[in-house]
This record gives sequence, structure tokens and C-alpha cells, in this order.
Amino acid sequence: MVMGQFLALDPVVQALLAGLFTWTLTALGAATVFLTREVDRRVLDGMLGFAAGVMIAASFWSLLLPAIEMSAGTGLPEWMPAAAGFLAGGIFLRGVDMLLPHLHPGLSRTEGPATSWRRSTLLVLAITIHNIPEGLAVGVAFGALAAGHPTASLAAALALALGIGIQNFPEGMAVSVPLRREGLSPLRCFWYGQVSGVVEPVAALLGAVAVIVAAPLLPYALAFAAGAMIFVVVEDVIPESQINGHADLATMGALVGFVVMMVLDVGLG
Repeated sequence: MVMGQFLALDPVVQALLAGLFTWTLTALGAATVFLTREVDRRVLDGMLGFAAGVMIAASFWSLLLPAIEMSAGTGLPEWMPAAAGFLAGGIFLRGVDMLLPHLHPGLSRTEGPATSWRRSTLLVLAITIHNIPEGLAVGVAFGALAAGHPTASLAAALALALGIGIQNFPEGMAVSVPLRREGLSPLRCFWYGQVSGVVEPVAALLGAVAVIVAAPLLPYALAFAAGAMIFVVVEDVIPESQINGHADLATMGALVGFVVMMVLDVGLG
């Protein structure tokens, strides 16, 4: 019955709810700080590897491939919108990284402009920045439905939201657990962890509205989200999963995550 009510909603509302779902999974991951002060680093690295695999698979199966398919018959080479949007997404995230001070989990060196901001603020800001493309990806997928594009499907959009939600769980842990080690209270650690995911429903809503207002930009928007997600994976998620000597475990986690997301997208989409 709940699914039936969801299916009856406007795609923009569906995008917002899907973004709220992915944020909820981030909050659940952050909530593990109430259960333990420390999470086995091998477990966390394996989960981060899994998250990387999910994001890589989602970038191709749910974003780049549909972008290429949507470009057929536009008069442009089918690869061009996907290539342009992909590079633009990566460049955008790189620009944000350069303009905003932040601190990646597991590292001690602050990136971006010099600042006196607290370490906890910088850590949350880093994860928040990198959650933007995930929310955009979900919003664009649901926005494609509202735009009436023939290659868009609700099942594929739901699979994307589910996959991103699953990989958000370890991301929430990656924020809250390190803060607990630094002496913050469990409640504050949870607060910071879940706040890092609040941007996702906002980005999902904006992404859905943007592609509805400017439907011809849809292939570019899908590829933009893919490029931004791959930037996050290569610049942040994979390095963090491998710096503690558990590279093989993290790599196997990435393979499993890729397959899980591929099965979700192909099986449901």
C-alpha cells in the first residue's frame, strides 16, 4: 500500500522522498556511534570499498548509459553530451574542493583555503560536499520521469536511490566514529554525521526541478552527476579505504558493491 501511494505521487515529490530516504540511511550509519565507541577498521574499510563499488556502478548503469541512450537522434554524436557532462561534473567538484576548506576522513591535512574552523566542522563539510552529486543523481533520475523521456523508468530511479542509500550507511559511520575517538559526545557525533547527509534531499529536489524545466539538458545532467560521483570515489572514498593496510579487503568490497548496484539497476530497471 505504501508503494502504491508512492507511485501515485508527482515525480518531483518522489525525488524529494528518495533524497530523504538516502539521508535517513546516512543517519542510521551515524547512529552506530550510540552502540560503540570504535568500529573495527577492517569492517569500515570494507564498507567504504563497497560504497565505492556502488557509486562506480551507479555512475555507469544509472547515469552514463542512459545519458548516451538519450542522446540518440539529437544530431550530436551520442557520446558528446555524456562526455561533456561527465567532465563538467568532475570539474565542478574540483572547484568546490578548491573554494571550501574541508578535511577528508582519515587524513590530518586540511584541503582548500586556510581556515581556523574546527576539525569537526571541516570533516562534516567534506562529506557534505561529496554528498551533493549523490542527491543530484537521484533527483535527475526522477526528474527524467516527469520530463517524459522514453528511456526513463521508475524502477531504475528506485534502484539508484536504494543503491545510494545503502552506501550512505558507511559514510555516516565514517563521520561519526572518528569524531567519537576525538572525545565528542555520542549525541554530537550523531548530529554531525546525519547533518552531512541533509544536502541530499535538497540536491535531489533541485536536480529533479532542473531537468523538468530544461528537459534538453537531461543527458548532460545525468552525466554531470556521474562525473561528480566518480570524482568523489577516486579522490576520497577509495584512498580512505586503502590507507590503513586493508587494500585487498576494500578492493573486494568494491567488487561486491559494483555487482550489487549492477544487479539492482539491471534487475529492477
